[in-house]
Amino acid sequence: MPRVDTDNFYRGALARHGNNAEGVHWASARTQKARFAALRRFLPRDLSAVALADVGCGLGDLFVFLQEQGEAPFSYLGIDVVEPMVEAAAARTGRRILHLDVLQDELPGADYYVCSGAMNTLTRDESELFIRRCFSAAKRGFVFNLLRGHQREGTFNYFLPDDLLPLATGLGVEPEFADDYLPGDFTVSFAR
Repeated sequence: MPRVDTDNFYRGALARHGNNAEGVHWASARTQKARFAALRRFLPRDLSAVALADVGCGLGDLFVFLQEQGEAPFSYLGIDVVEPMVEAAAARTGRRILHLDVLQDELPGADYYVCSGAMNTLTRDESELFIRRCFSAAKRGFVFNLLRGHQREGTFNYFLPDDLLPLATGLGVEPEFADDYLPGDFTVSFAR
């Protein structure tokens, strides 16, 4: 069972803050964009031929970020478990957004899967399953960010980069890390 009721957690934030970074539980648009920029570092230089699946896409902010940079991927697919976010992301991006639970539902294929923050409210075991499933659905790799720290009680899930090494070894990948963009956060690339 997740650390929190994901649906209520995000519906409550949307009701309080609206369709913005705070509405998807980021501290600000600035920190959200810093995480997106860190994810972007691990994707190919040219996205014009890349099929990208954004898991936990929220309001489609990553797609908007890439589009504003002139780097919209060839194909963008959003995936989220919270229905109002699915609807808002579809309207905002004009792209296909699926209402799926990554831990249970069949995932469509894509070149790369990316995830910014969606694992923060899961348990450690759920996060590992999430990573395995996204990596399996990705032809070229899975890039994601996590909160950095030692596991503790409370709402959020924390990892240290070394915590992911056994999982990476089991998947046959050499992980790459970035932790120079925000305190308390790091980005990981599992590439084939």
